[in-house]
Amino acid sequence: MAPAILLLSFLLLGEYTVGLAPSGPWDAFNFAPASRTVYPRSIREYSGNVTSASSILSNGSLTLSGDESYVVLDFGYEVAGLISLNFDDVSENSSIALSFTESPLFISPRTSDDSVVTSANLSYDGVLNVPAPLQTGYWTQPSAQLRGGYRFLTIVSTSDSSVSLSNVSAALDFMPHVDSLRDYSGYFYAADPGYVDQDFLTRVWYAGAYTVQIDTIPADAGRDPNHPSPGWANNASMDSPGPVLVDGAKRDRSVWPGDLGISLPTQFVSTNDLNSTRNALATLYARQDASGGLPYAGPPLDLLYSSDPSDTYHAWTLVGTYTYVLYSGDFEWLQEVWSNYTRGVKFLASKVDETGLLNVTGTLDWGRLGQGGYNSEANALYYKVLTSGADLALWLNDTSLSAAYTANASALKSVFNDAFWQADKGLYRDNTTTDFSAQDGNSLAVVFNLTESAEQAAAVSEGLTANWGVYGAVAPELPDTIAPYIGGFEIQAHFIAGNAERALDLLHREWGYMLYTPISVQSTLLEGYTSNGSLYFRSTDGYDYDASYTSHAHGWSTGPTSALSFYVLGLQLTAPQGETWSVAPQTAGLPYAEGGYKTPLGWFGVSWASDGGLWNVSVSTPDGTSGIVRPPVAGTVSVDGETAELDASGSLPLSGGNHTVSVQTAG
Repeated sequence: MAPAILLLSFLLLGEYTVGLAPSGPWDAFNFAPASRTVYPRSIREYSGNVTSASSILSNGSLTLSGDESYVVLDFGYEVAGLISLNFDDVSENSSIALSFTESPLFISPRTSDDSVVTSANLSYDGVLNVPAPLQTGYWTQPSAQLRGGYRFLTIVSTSDSSVSLSNVSAALDFMPHVDSLRDYSGYFYAADPGYVDQDFLTRVWYAGAYTVQIDTIPADAGRDPNHPSPGWANNASMDSPGPVLVDGAKRDRSVWPGDLGISLPTQFVSTNDLNSTRNALATLYARQDASGGLPYAGPPLDLLYSSDPSDTYHAWTLVGTYTYVLYSGDFEWLQEVWSNYTRGVKFLASKVDETGLLNVTGTLDWGRLGQGGYNSEANALYYKVLTSGADLALWLNDTSLSAAYTANASALKSVFNDAFWQADKGLYRDNTTTDFSAQDGNSLAVVFNLTESAEQAAAVSEGLTANWGVYGAVAPELPDTIAPYIGGFEIQAHFIAGNAERALDLLHREWGYMLYTPISVQSTLLEGYTSNGSLYFRSTDGYDYDASYTSHAHGWSTGPTSALSFYVLGLQLTAPQGETWSVAPQTAGLPYAEGGYKTPLGWFGVSWASDGGLWNVSVSTPDGTSGIVRPPVAGTVSVDGETAELDASGSLPLSGGNHTVSVQTAG
């Protein structure tokens, strides 16, 4: 074993601190700041009569003289929180305004990027005015006007009188229940020598983790969707006893069930801050109606959509319940919501007609077009509800209900393939009345195991590449749009189909663009963009050509974080809390990878490396657990120095603890 890999294995197996991930070179890629008070890192630009601008970066004072003189401060990465500053010298008529933006494209002394509603003139939110008379001394932004996500702060004089100010800072509000934002319970580290940035995979893993952190907000900091223009307010109640995982930092600052399909696994492998997810799910169950229907959105947006149902997002609440319990083992909470959950399953089952398919009548979805009727994405989600519901019922010892869900899932799988599979294209059709093949339905069919053979999954993986462009995968169901939410499921589909190199290719195209493009924040991940890389996401489908409205810190875009942990590391839980587990790395031509995460049972870690003709993996799992290791290469196998044989599935059964598996390949 190479010396570097010996060091990494030592860190993995020997330096673990209870509750925290081990320290190592990966810490340099963690975007979370060490302090909750952060300061601008640079001056982006200034205009008008500005004196000593750079002094504000070094405990000095700058002066703005004259109306519309301004300075733009760059925090260097996405932040969220209240601005404070000192007024050092003011006159009777001195006044200023603050404007905020994520993308540098929308820096303006006259308006912030939009967060309340869309506006074709990109100026709904306006600025935060700080009127005369100003008082010398310390000033803090009103809490109701908290800005949820920004990188750039513009301070502009709004009078002819001069004003001197200093000590500009932001007090970060997200994840208010943790002492240190950098204290992750999981980590990931890998080399990517074939890409322009060899640290890209590590960097994007941490970008996803930080995105979900900044999307975990206080229970009283939701977005007010009815605030008049100009202005904004982020003081709406989330109807929760504690912090909540929401969709985005700037907007919508609300619970969206579909987003949890990506952001919840990201949260688990990085911070394991699952209480905020439980709070999010609880707000959805609290709004279940008499028919068993679950809301399209949680608070504070639920009232806007109270009469607009979504069968797919209803299903995502049920899937999120399973995922939360798998990671947490929180059976007490599951018992509390079990009657709600089973009513939710019955609600979907009532929409299955004589065709054996779910007939979608609640047509709202993630923003795609053409939802409704016998739709493949919706039926794939219903299949996942049934298979995961069977597991939940079994964990609660309801074997008869588990068997019923399993039988219904088996029947649906057969009907699904008969109704949607197009053998000539090697893809599933979007709807029984159409021939086009959507990104969402095909990706979810593979991820949720609706394919009937490895060859069929491989065909879907190949077929999906027809939608690829320079900047990522275009969604046919939302033309000219790259939707990283669905792209995250497509990445998983390529891994599951055994095409790890293809998964990394898409990751490089789509998330490489998002992470490095100068029109975003280089720290958190974009909600979406157009096929040519512009920020006019969903312009013709609800966003009114308001490119400033697009979120630059959206949890649904963080799919690579969990995918790298689950497939490149190969570490997955197969029973609640990891009582059983699987290690099946997909190396994708990479030289090494390591990382892990924790559950209430303890630490789960993997470190693997390819060194010439020798492949090694070190596995650390809690005592009392059991699992399998499936090596990605063939050859002579040893476990802890002793020759071993793989079983018929190509796996090695192992007990919990620390183990090293080596494979000496032929030649």
